[in-house]
Amino acid sequence: MKELNSCKEAMANSIENKYFSVAHLYKDEKAMEMHIHDCYEVYFSISGGKQFLIDNQVYDIQPGDLFLINQYDSHYLTQIDKELHERIVIMIDPDYMKSISSEETNLDGCFSNRPEGFTHKISLTQEQQSRFLYFINKIVTSNGYGHDLLERATFTELFVMINKLLKDKEDKRGSEQAATYNEQVDAILSYLNNNIQYPISIGDLSKQFFISESYICRIFKSATGTTINKYMTARRISIAKSLLAEGIGVSEVCEKCGFSDYSNFLKAFTKSVGISPKKYSQNCNR
Repeated sequence: MKELNSCKEAMANSIENKYFSVAHLYKDEKAMEMHIHDCYEVYFSISGGKQFLIDNQVYDIQPGDLFLINQYDSHYLTQIDKELHERIVIMIDPDYMKSISSEETNLDGCFSNRPEGFTHKISLTQEQQSRFLYFINKIVTSNGYGHDLLERATFTELFVMINKLLKDKEDKRGSEQAATYNEQVDAILSYLNNNIQYPISIGDLSKQFFISESYICRIFKSATGTTINKYMTARRISIAKSLLAEGIGVSEVCEKCGFSDYSNFLKAFTKSVGISPKKYSQNCNR
């Protein structure tokens, strides 16, 4: 398999081929806003030094951290510094991941299973990091006779390891803190997500938390790297995609996600996803 050097190219390639792609990145592409995509993403940090906002959690990124992001997770990589930022990204078509699972072993579980207290991050030990990089190297260097079977077998073995690590982590939950962030921003994120179905203005937040609008905007941007409005739009679209995939009608989804009217919902969804809500629903429920 060819190793790519663009996250966007890996994303497009995995969706087009209904397979998976691997990208090894050494520098930042043009930063994407808070976004959602239709493939699973595994993000492995080699150099650290950044911060992730995924849904309503902010994570510091250290070398050896592994993040598991599904197709409904809105996320944003905060640009904290301009230093070299080396990482490996795997983009995976969800249907492909389901197709290689078995009745006994659900490899899709690391993306779809979200128990109480779930965290997107696994901090790998040195031995686990070496094992992860061994699998990646084997995938991207496979060539010649049987290369397709070898890369698929190695990919399967990699995700057996990841799912086992996640299961072990869940068994030991409580021994580490899932995310670190400002307590006020934590409260704001919780409020926004608990009231996502209602229109919420900066003024509403100011009254709710008894602090000025300018201060709320400043601390939110400082902690998350994005604005409140961009965050809310991304979260609403993320939830809309999930509801549409369940077969819920477009008008009902619009109401449940807190958009002020259907035209705003249509415009925001189409801009983010690339197709209309109705078309997305039809594609998901064929």
